[in-house]
Amino acid sequence: MSGTLPPPDPSAQASPSATTPNSAPASVGGAASVGAAVPAPEIHTVRNAGHAALAELPWHLPLAEWPEKLLGGLPRGISRHVVRYVEIGDEVLAIKETDDAQATREFDILGALGNLDVPLVEARAVVGGRRTASGQALKGALITAYLEFSLPYRALFSRDLAEDTGGRLVDALAVLLVRLHLVGFYWGDVSLSNTLFRRDADAYAAYVVDAETGELHDQLSDGQRNMDLRIARMNIAGDFLDLQAAGLVAPETDPLAAGERLCESYNALWAELTRVEEFSVSERWRIDERIRRLNDLGFDLGELTVTTDIDGISLLVSPKVVEPNHHSRRLLRLTGIGANENQARAMLNDLDSFRSAPEIAEFDELDESQAARRWLDEVYKPLIQAIPENLTRKLEPGQIFYEFAEHRRTMARARQRDIPTMEAIAYFIVDYLANLPDEIRYVDSKKF
Repeated sequence: MSGTLPPPDPSAQASPSATTPNSAPASVGGAASVGAAVPAPEIHTVRNAGHAALAELPWHLPLAEWPEKLLGGLPRGISRHVVRYVEIGDEVLAIKETDDAQATREFDILGALGNLDVPLVEARAVVGGRRTASGQALKGALITAYLEFSLPYRALFSRDLAEDTGGRLVDALAVLLVRLHLVGFYWGDVSLSNTLFRRDADAYAAYVVDAETGELHDQLSDGQRNMDLRIARMNIAGDFLDLQAAGLVAPETDPLAAGERLCESYNALWAELTRVEEFSVSERWRIDERIRRLNDLGFDLGELTVTTDIDGISLLVSPKVVEPNHHSRRLLRLTGIGANENQARAMLNDLDSFRSAPEIAEFDELDESQAARRWLDEVYKPLIQAIPENLTRKLEPGQIFYEFAEHRRTMARARQRDIPTMEAIAYFIVDYLANLPDEIRYVDSKKF
């Protein structure tokens, strides 16, 4: 990638894998039902987006006028644009109405960021060339996949009264912003409103939802990063003022403090990931210390530059490539389980405890891979397989395991004894999991 992504040509296909412009088959409410004189819109899809099913949607109508039956009771988005959710097969798609060129540009940006392993909603399709039955031009549309088990920040304040929810959301946004800046993305509209959150053990993981103001560069200047931080400070203060107006946070909460916390969290993490260190050539062990600190923060050091001064007395150590998701990658390698970073950290800690247990240690000193296989068979799989089908929509598997481990520890402290796995699972399902709201798809008709 070189420089800022250029404004796209709306008439060009959005990606190498895009389909040809659609010619929608006749259907009830579909684009083709409005008459042969009205050209079908151009629909460019990627991955597993169903082109034929998308073509059946009533693209000849403004999104605000789509029939309620298409929306399936799903929430209407709170956005500067009209946003609606539709179910196509087993997938829920978010459709945002915007200018053709802007829809294509954001589609391209989301695709580029996805290739860089940035947490975001996945682009599925872009629609252009829409017209009404009378031939009047309509705005285009960007289609993204609904992010399962994600929640907007307002939902977390309305249903989650855990201590410092606001602070943990801001910290998650700071981590996301650092990751974006590391790959050269200037967001231009950093806010809680443009972000979705997934539970990640006792923290949250943040995902980009709206990238229409963003720019992708080879590298960001300090000025660009600081501009994003200034925008973030202002927008987050506005987000907290909205929460106060809705009665979701205490009146005495200082909206400006949340923005300051984001900047402090961001600056501390950015410094740890990027700063150049100088030390004596006899202190090479400090490189290992730096790597361990980065691992503790959830990052790997992909590439490091070490420079010796002219006199050969000191070393300058500068990280060149820093890769996120250290614990997630390690868990995936050992077990095949995909999880968010803090969920993975919790599972690896549980695996370490399992491996050191007397009944395990008495066997032929299992190596890490062998212990992981036993942990899968004796701890993780029994829990996941015991969850009734009707409760699998409560939390994603990684969060279920974290909540189970915490519930088991609480039981053990209360009863002053170890709780066998199957007994702990039974109590966890009945006493805890069954009482949680479904989070696979957030639905709330309230307007804040």
